[in-house]
Amino acid sequence: MTLSPQIIRIAAALLIGPDGRTLLVRKRGTLAFMQPGGKIEPDEQPVQALARELEEELGLVIDTNDARYLGHFSAPAANEPGHVVDAEIFLLDIEAAVTPAAEIEEVLWVEVDNVPGIVLAPLTRDLILPFYRNALKTPA
Repeated sequence: MTLSPQIIRIAAALLIGPDGRTLLVRKRGTLAFMQPGGKIEPDEQPVQALARELEEELGLVIDTNDARYLGHFSAPAANEPGHVVDAEIFLLDIEAAVTPAAEIEEVLWVEVDNVPGIVLAPLTRDLILPFYRNALKTPA
């Protein structure tokens, strides 16, 4: 009998800096870089979860009205074997400085077409970065 994967509901951000690079984070004790964000609490709207997580993890205070909803994405979890992340993804343009806090050990700004030789979470590698690359090539 095959067990179905455990689902982890998260809200995450495609944070874009003034130079067009995107911010990735790595949690303490892990290898994979991923979009900043985190788990959605039972009585929380995804955009509120995102705002809470960005403030906790990066000291970044956002106006939730500025978060543009990009869609729902699912991928194998990077740090929890046998789990799947069910992610509500939001786009935010930011100019504020970010500082790793809480469980975040490292932050990295990357060019979407030139990600250095780092380990990327499946959601970031297979869905979010390709989505952003495609959006850049599509005229507005």
